[in-house]
Amino acid sequence: MSDSITAERWFLAHEGRLLQRDDQIIFTAADVGDTDVRYGVDDGFGLAVLAQRPVGLTAVDGLRGLLARSVDEVEYARLARASQLATWHDQHRFCGRCGGTLQAHPQDMARQCPVCSLVQYPRISPCIIVLVTRGDRCLLAHSARFPPGRYSTLAGFIEAGETAEAALKREVYEEVGIKVHNIRFFASQSWPFPHQLMLGFFADHLSGELVPDGEEILEAGWFGVDDLPDLPPPFSIARQLIDHFFAAKHDSSTE
Repeated sequence: MSDSITAERWFLAHEGRLLQRDDQIIFTAADVGDTDVRYGVDDGFGLAVLAQRPVGLTAVDGLRGLLARSVDEVEYARLARASQLATWHDQHRFCGRCGGTLQAHPQDMARQCPVCSLVQYPRISPCIIVLVTRGDRCLLAHSARFPPGRYSTLAGFIEAGETAEAALKREVYEEVGIKVHNIRFFASQSWPFPHQLMLGFFADHLSGELVPDGEEILEAGWFGVDDLPDLPPPFSIARQLIDHFFAAKHDSSTE
């Protein structure tokens, strides 16, 4: 499949990281040198995984910043896809069944073992992310991974055999000790850190008092529009959930 990829504009990657030259992250075909493999990213865009990092190019250190500067959802999705493919290629070089060296699949966006024929497709890890609401207030929590003062929605991985709704109820109860109901899907977002697919929901508080687990969640509280803490960046689905909730409350109050 890699031999058939043609594109006018290219992302370059080495050892699982996208490359840049100063602020340049999109390159021409002339910049594509010796490659391990090439992948299609979007119409007219490709990803070239380089065998060696060229002089003058450095690994992107600040993917969140690049995503935040995306001019629209198309550019965001293109960058997220390129980053996830670069990570997947780097982390899936050998067969998980027999240890053979994986090769590009002849037709699919995949890697195949020439020894036992096992096929590995790009890894995607589905997660739920939820804004729990109670009246005109929403539940925001401070994770141990966040910078000081930052609060966000709750989120977690969907486990094997779970539905998204079951995972949502479990994660909320495990992290802050409350039960929820009236679950509504909002939107999804690719989140390349490194390969999550975030499924965004709203849910209403049903019962229980907030008790952070003390491990993943250190603090949690109910916040209104006038006392919001430091929030995630606007491009994130967490922030979109929060903004949508308060915008809808404002619209209903002015009708």
